[in-house]
Amino acid sequence: MTIGGGRKIKQKASPLQSLLRQFLNPIVVILIVATIISMVAGDVIDGFVILAIIIPTGLLGFYQEHRAGKVMDALLKRVQIEAEVMRDGKEVSLPVDQIVVGDIVVLRAGDLVPADLKLLESNALQVDESALTGESFAADKFVGKTQGDLWFGSHIVSGAGRAEVTAVGVDTKFGALEAELASRDVTTAFEKGTNMFGLMLVRAMLVLVVSVFAVNVLLQRPFLDSLLFSAALAVGLTPQLLPVIVQVSLSAGARRMAHKQVLVKRLDAIEDFGSITVLCSDKTGTLTKGVVSLSQAIDAAGQPSARVRRLAYWNATLQTGFKNPLDDALRQGLEAEFAQAPKAHLLAELPYDFDRRRLSVLVRDPALADSPMLITKGAVPEVLLACNLKPAEKQNLEKQVAALAEQGYRLIAVASKAMTLEAKPTLASESNLTFEGLLAMADEIKPDAAAAIAELAELGIDFYLLTGDNKLVANNVARLVGLPLNRVYAEVDPLQKEKIVQDLRVQGHTVGVLGDGINDSAAIKAADVGISVDTGVDVAKQAAAIVLLSNDLLVVAEGVRLGRHTFANTVKYIRVTISANFGNMVSMSIASAFLPFLPLLPLQILLLNFISDIPALMISSDAVDPEDIKSPRSWDIPGIRRFMIRFGLVSSIFDLMTFGLMLWVLHSDEAQFQSGWFIESTLTELAALLVLRTSRRFYRSRPSRALMISSLAVAAAVVYLPFSPLAADLGLTPLAPLTILALFGLTLIYVAFNEFAKKSFEKQVKSSSKKAKR
Repeated sequence: MTIGGGRKIKQKASPLQSLLRQFLNPIVVILIVATIISMVAGDVIDGFVILAIIIPTGLLGFYQEHRAGKVMDALLKRVQIEAEVMRDGKEVSLPVDQIVVGDIVVLRAGDLVPADLKLLESNALQVDESALTGESFAADKFVGKTQGDLWFGSHIVSGAGRAEVTAVGVDTKFGALEAELASRDVTTAFEKGTNMFGLMLVRAMLVLVVSVFAVNVLLQRPFLDSLLFSAALAVGLTPQLLPVIVQVSLSAGARRMAHKQVLVKRLDAIEDFGSITVLCSDKTGTLTKGVVSLSQAIDAAGQPSARVRRLAYWNATLQTGFKNPLDDALRQGLEAEFAQAPKAHLLAELPYDFDRRRLSVLVRDPALADSPMLITKGAVPEVLLACNLKPAEKQNLEKQVAALAEQGYRLIAVASKAMTLEAKPTLASESNLTFEGLLAMADEIKPDAAAAIAELAELGIDFYLLTGDNKLVANNVARLVGLPLNRVYAEVDPLQKEKIVQDLRVQGHTVGVLGDGINDSAAIKAADVGISVDTGVDVAKQAAAIVLLSNDLLVVAEGVRLGRHTFANTVKYIRVTISANFGNMVSMSIASAFLPFLPLLPLQILLLNFISDIPALMISSDAVDPEDIKSPRSWDIPGIRRFMIRFGLVSSIFDLMTFGLMLWVLHSDEAQFQSGWFIESTLTELAALLVLRTSRRFYRSRPSRALMISSLAVAAAVVYLPFSPLAADLGLTPLAPLTILALFGLTLIYVAFNEFAKKSFEKQVKSSSKKAKR
């Protein structure tokens, strides 16, 4: 994370720290210590072989994590926050980490305060400091001793100004606090799921490993061998590459999303993105094209008015406090008419804010009046409140407004007031105004808006429209895009948007909020997944976890699919690997109780665990069945536990069948037994990966090429190992062709049995789901 003028807090781990972290797993530490003790006791070769397996595993994890980190760094550079700074007499945009003490920062509504500042110029500047002080009301800022101080971590609500940078980064007043907060990891829904999964594994591992160790000691087997065997069992049960698999899957998902115009600022947001059940958004830019244009400018009688156009042009052109598309549209639409007219002079300004919903400029324009004139424009209800209208006049205007709103126009009211030369306008000046007319702004519906909402519905996502526009305009848009009116919230302010989002979450929904303005930032922050666009204001992008490069609901739908795709592959790895590992460990626990020798040597267990994880690294590229991304998915620990037990026991049954084949049919000695089971364990784990990765028949769901090729390559390598020059060091011995054929035959039967068990399991899941819905 970067704070203010460039100092970074919560520094990324160095390559050395990342590398060391791969070996700090408590189980791995125990295994390394036990191996070193074994080497000191004289078993040097076995110790080196075990270390030769542990070290490549850590290096592989380091490589994948480092690669994923570089991908994320590249993506995050595309959405970095910038600030407007004066350099060489010109206003330029710079990343906040390039700001230095002494810079002059230009401030406008929607900007984040990028450092500690001392105000030099203020034009009705209001700053939201709630993130720092807890105060919900915006603070007015003036040039002065204390009122002119602005703190990093706040943002501009309204007005404009210029300020000098006095401190950056951790030297800012709240830098230390921000550093402390940033150093604390927030537990996300995805992390909660992985933590719950980890606790489940720890319980299973403790019971299994302690039992196996006790049995081996009671059978008077060598203490050190028993300890190594039990530690290796623990490693074998644990999906050791899970953090790497998750990191690789999420970074691959982030990379795919970037190609689809979706940038992920926080990796774990991908899972949350895929699980949203409700999406809240404004209409501008999502349901409408977001390119507004002036359609009509009419006076109080409903007639076209050049005066109303002129007043609107000067208000939009001369105001400096709030960049917005409406004023841009007015400037562009009226420039040809008034660009050559004598320029009006700006004398003062009352910037826009979301409480008054008005914007006023005090100008001198001889063509309009001899004295200065206050020109006010804004939301119709708020401007009418400030006008001296008779009841009949107000009623007629409301009818005009309703008629235009029903046609889908966004309406802006214009009013004016004569002022004296000496008068300095204040908010109180916005009273007893003369109503001048209405501006009807057109924003066409996007051609694909209705299709996008329908597509979100197919994904199990309800769309809610939250807008500050009046109810008639909002309902008209909803009708045109096929949105039920009970999902329309009109004339809502920023805090009401936030409350709606909070209420939806209380009802059990996973809520995403798409917004690009200051008025959206509170709701974005309150959502499970905050989504903004790269053209949005800084405070909205800062609050969001996902940034869209295109303000398009179809892009959101595609991002949701990719999020679900990523999560599905992560859970796929967990379910398949943990069930296979659990089955192998149960089998070894049973075998260790009655065999006169260890069923597998510790280094063989580690090698099996290492090489079987190689295809799993390709799981992030695997194809996902359409039904797996059709609806929101989340962590289901009880379901994973049931899956682990069911298919782990299936694996154990076939392990025991292998024991019987090797001992009582083929009369294998210790080395042959271990070699045969080493091959069978690996083959069945690879088969489980290819069969259990889908709820369909395995031959009707094609795995990715990388997954298939790596699985076949590992299978071939495992069959070759007992015949290789490394066989003796690994404790393996060549097997007869008949034995290998028998092991392949068992593996094929295992595939068929898994298919049967899979269908039975899916029926139970569907039955339980139906009962839960009743």
